[in-house]
Amino acid sequence: MPDTLISRFLLRIERLGNRLPHPTLLFIYLSALVLVLSAVMAWFGVNTLHPVSGENIAAINLISRDGLHAILGKAVTNFTHFAPVGTVLVAILGIGIAEHSGLLASALKAVVLKAPRHLLSFIVVLTGILSSLAADTGYVVLIPLAAIVFIAAGRHPIVGIAAAFAGVSGGFSANLLIGPIDALLAGISTEAAQLIDSQYQVSAAGNYYFLLVSTVVIASIGTLVTEKIVAPRFDSCPFDNDQHKNSSEISTAEKRALKIVGLYSIFFIALLLLALVPDNGWLRGADGSILRSPFMTGIVVVISLYAGVAGIIYGKVSGHFTSDNNFIDGMETSMATMGSYLVLMFFAAQFVSYFNWSQLGLISAIKGSEILQMLQLNSALLLVCFVFFSAIVNLLIGSASAKWALMAPIFVPMFMLSGISPEAAQVAYRIGDSSTNIITPLMPYFGVVVAFVKKYDEDAGMGTILAMMLPYSMAFLLFWSLLLAGWILLGLPLGPGAEVLMPR
Repeated sequence: MPDTLISRFLLRIERLGNRLPHPTLLFIYLSALVLVLSAVMAWFGVNTLHPVSGENIAAINLISRDGLHAILGKAVTNFTHFAPVGTVLVAILGIGIAEHSGLLASALKAVVLKAPRHLLSFIVVLTGILSSLAADTGYVVLIPLAAIVFIAAGRHPIVGIAAAFAGVSGGFSANLLIGPIDALLAGISTEAAQLIDSQYQVSAAGNYYFLLVSTVVIASIGTLVTEKIVAPRFDSCPFDNDQHKNSSEISTAEKRALKIVGLYSIFFIALLLLALVPDNGWLRGADGSILRSPFMTGIVVVISLYAGVAGIIYGKVSGHFTSDNNFIDGMETSMATMGSYLVLMFFAAQFVSYFNWSQLGLISAIKGSEILQMLQLNSALLLVCFVFFSAIVNLLIGSASAKWALMAPIFVPMFMLSGISPEAAQVAYRIGDSSTNIITPLMPYFGVVVAFVKKYDEDAGMGTILAMMLPYSMAFLLFWSLLLAGWILLGLPLGPGAEVLMPR
């Protein structure tokens, strides 16, 4: 690793982060801490007044007879009713079929291989951003594929790896479509928002408009950084492209399968429009609204259904599925990979519930909102500050869902009491979380990217990746924050029915 100020700083961050416990252990420790704090705060008589109802909110001791009854009696329902659990598992069912069939990998290849040379960087970054719909497929398929495609175009493969990594990981929170991560974070935000308003629901589409625009902005910024900063550091391609051709080819059967999936996609979209556009559309709500319709509440089911059928069609036509059991295998395989997620969510659910029962979350939110009001920061500045705070935390804790499950019960209610919506707090968190993914060695796939780079440069190491990706990270953080500030100042909605400010 180069002995530079930046590399020494990041090495210290890495060492500090490695001392943190596993995210699941972190929630176990935090749950125990909440129990102890609840007893201490109740003993000291900590309380505050609810700014809306005027009700006296006092800390409740969970280390008591009633507390023990709640902890034991509600442990199962804490988990089964935890919003992020069901929505993500339903989405994964359909996406698991699409991934198992090979559809997602082939779709990524098809997009990148057809990119014109002058648009190659843009297409690679954009495809990386879109690949978040396919879980980890972007890391294991697109990043090595980008290196091969850049070689074929006579460009250095490490530049392709940089562009793909920037899109896959740095642009993780942008997309043109709603995916599992939207459902997961919305579920956590809903749990946190209900500390203030028991009826509040954060939709999976709550950040959609902002993320739609973000996709184009981040793809463009990533392209500029690739061409103006990263690419000039490398000479022309020193590799022969002949040996790489076979690994990037798509078979005739796969091409035919992709075309049929494309026709199915057109039909599916047309069917949705037919059900939503007419005033009496059968997917509209009882009052004729789209925002309060079965489509919006069941959007995760719609996504899962689309992906599942697309995967079955692709698998059958391409020959990857040879029996009716194959699509079942896809669902079972995808569910098998969710074991660690379910363990994490069980303890995260207990932590959130304890925080809620003890009133510590609500008291912290009220006290925090009073401090924010004293500072008299406008909404744009406040949320941008939260973006940078989230970016720093991301250097120490890798899991996006674990961080938000930890931060949301504190910050979402705090912002709500300051007049800022849960959707706005969530989108600020997502910007910070995504922007520094590519410069934290704690990101699970960071070591994988190092291995991809070493294939083309034996002397490359962690410092090589950090130096290469730092310009992307800083540019994403800056321009994404400016986009958010401008969005807020213009008073634009973040998604369907989701404003930046809470209704008065």
